[in-house]
Amino acid sequence: MSISLVNLHPPPADLQRLVRDGLQRSPRQLPAWMLYDAAGSRLFAEICRQPEYTLTQREIALLEDNAAAIAAATGPGLVVEFGIGNARKVDPLLTALGSKVFAALDISLSALKEALSGLSARHPNTTMVGICCDHTRLEQLPQHPALDGQRRIGFFPGSSLGNFTPEEAVDFLHNARQLLAGGPLLLGLDQPREPALMEAAYDDAAGVSAAFARNLLQRLNRDLQGDADPTQFRYRAHWQATQQRIEMALVSTQDQTVHLGGEAWFFRQGDAWITEHSVKYSPDAAAALAAQAGWRIQRRWTDPHQQIALHLLLPAN
Repeated sequence: MSISLVNLHPPPADLQRLVRDGLQRSPRQLPAWMLYDAAGSRLFAEICRQPEYTLTQREIALLEDNAAAIAAATGPGLVVEFGIGNARKVDPLLTALGSKVFAALDISLSALKEALSGLSARHPNTTMVGICCDHTRLEQLPQHPALDGQRRIGFFPGSSLGNFTPEEAVDFLHNARQLLAGGPLLLGLDQPREPALMEAAYDDAAGVSAAFARNLLQRLNRDLQGDADPTQFRYRAHWQATQQRIEMALVSTQDQTVHLGGEAWFFRQGDAWITEHSVKYSPDAAAALAAQAGWRIQRRWTDPHQQIALHLLLPAN
């Protein structure tokens, strides 16, 4: 097996500044990536196994059932995955394409090592290149002999784009278009469904989603010498029809003051601390988003439940 790692040394986040900026907003909100420390990543993996959260398994099934058709539509090339995420998803695509090289972009070097080790065992004839970077902002692949001269196929599954604001989503798609140098992008997007089903998916009966949100407070307490008490916040997941998104939040159950990084933040009872949003895209909304960033949708595959759709995007010009 062949694994190569390229560390572009993404600058460490100024956590205290980002927390200060986020808690000065109204409503208060921090970047969603802060949820994914080691404990948060384990909890999210557990969320994906809950019966209410069907997105992951349905997307894997969608890719497995349609891998041959997807490969025929994209044509051959180097698969570039934005965020290593659930490495199972790229498996059927690499098999159908017969890919000789796979490049994974992720901000976590440890996640790249773990995921590529597992993938390489299943694809021993594929050269694996892990690039440690901020994959939401990267505009060019680094120089590497395995990557040079290869036609590129972008892969961004999991509806992760739904965590971005509309402006951030357009910026990401602009950057991806430049990085892929004329190649296509396979983009997974979650679709709107019955609100009760979506709210249950993000507030499971076992309480794993709530534990995932509260882990943010534990992470900040550790990294910023804080005293936030997770038990003094209740978890809420609510469908916002106007914005076509689920809003997840921790809501203060009482008047309280939270100290983080030597700064004090006062919460009144009922004040919300937004942990993340998950925007859902109808076919028309997906087409509009793609057009804003200079793409057009060539093909679209969806699961039988109309929950997740995989879009084949081509440069509009």
